[in-house]
Amino acid sequence: MTEHSPAQTIAINVLTSLRQIEAADWDACACPEAADGGRPLDPFTTHRFLLALEESGSVGPGTGWDPRYLVAELGGMTIAAAPLYAKGHSQGEYIFDHNWAQAYERAGGQYYPKLQIAVPFTPATGRRFLTRPGFEAMGMSALLQGAVQLASENGLSSLHATFCTEAEAIAGASMGLMPRRTQQFHWVNDGYATFSDFLASLSSRKRKTIRKEREKAQDFGGTIQCFTGDQIQPEHWDAFWIFYQDTGARKWGSPYLSRQFFDIAQETLRDDMMMVMASRDGQHVAGALNFIGRTALYGRYWGCVEDHPCLHFEACYYQAIDFAIAHGLARVEAGAQGEHKLARGYLPVPTHSLHWISDKGFARAVERYLEAEAAAVNEEMEILTSYGPFRKEHREERQ
Repeated sequence: MTEHSPAQTIAINVLTSLRQIEAADWDACACPEAADGGRPLDPFTTHRFLLALEESGSVGPGTGWDPRYLVAELGGMTIAAAPLYAKGHSQGEYIFDHNWAQAYERAGGQYYPKLQIAVPFTPATGRRFLTRPGFEAMGMSALLQGAVQLASENGLSSLHATFCTEAEAIAGASMGLMPRRTQQFHWVNDGYATFSDFLASLSSRKRKTIRKEREKAQDFGGTIQCFTGDQIQPEHWDAFWIFYQDTGARKWGSPYLSRQFFDIAQETLRDDMMMVMASRDGQHVAGALNFIGRTALYGRYWGCVEDHPCLHFEACYYQAIDFAIAHGLARVEAGAQGEHKLARGYLPVPTHSLHWISDKGFARAVERYLEAEAAAVNEEMEILTSYGPFRKEHREERQ
């Protein structure tokens, strides 16, 4: 445990750009595990990823995501940091509070702007209260107090920390914030050596279905390849931008990420990425983008310019499983929503967030809602798991 003088006080600074802090200082809190030269647990809170969002204009003026990064210092050393944003809407969050906002404003309040500790547009669980080793409890407490004070002093309605870890949710609840429990679908690597080993753990019917889906996908008349690091070329980003625009327009009305984000990704993030590209007759027709963590693969984006049976399942889910098995990764997180993932070996797991609301009466109403919601989520997860594709004996072994 790092020692410090009782006389020293923690200073909380609010930064409007990550250019105001050295990457080494931020990453000493965001990904201290990468100091050994390996990968961070996930790349999403690293200086390079958040800076790419900022410098590409994907966050900042006009986006509804205005950076207010929190940095805690003790004796001149950065001991904690948080990716904090002033939000003008509830888009790009995936743990949604639209109904809260509507109820708050019907009662005469102003819900926006609010404060959000999050990775923009990224429904992946990870640490949100980033602390240097040895300062975990102190750093999180300082960040939370600083964020609540910032909201209070500016008359803001609320503070939210989304897709935090379970440990952070427990700690935040002990500090007076309201925990929220939601769910996603993850694939877990149960020590499989091959994709066939994974299939062997499934019921006969599900196993046959997946084999047929993979055969259909591979039958589209072209090739499906995975690219990482320097294998990813600018031409791949040109194609993927077209895919991403199509998906973004259908899902969100307009894409969250700018074209420049992918240019910056080519320069600073390609070692953090795995791209699946389906090509036919020299043209890229579909693709999926994943991020690589220390123990997990994170599926993020998919798009296509041609529709082919089961190609989406192959590019997004089965290629991800293949990659995770080949690289010894413990799980694949396939992003938000999608009960169709269940039949493909992705089971429900809990996700967590923390919430603070300034109005005490409204906070009590939200707290009651969250208690009921958590019970419903727990029941739904239990039911969905029972309908999973695994053989009965395999389910019992996993429990």
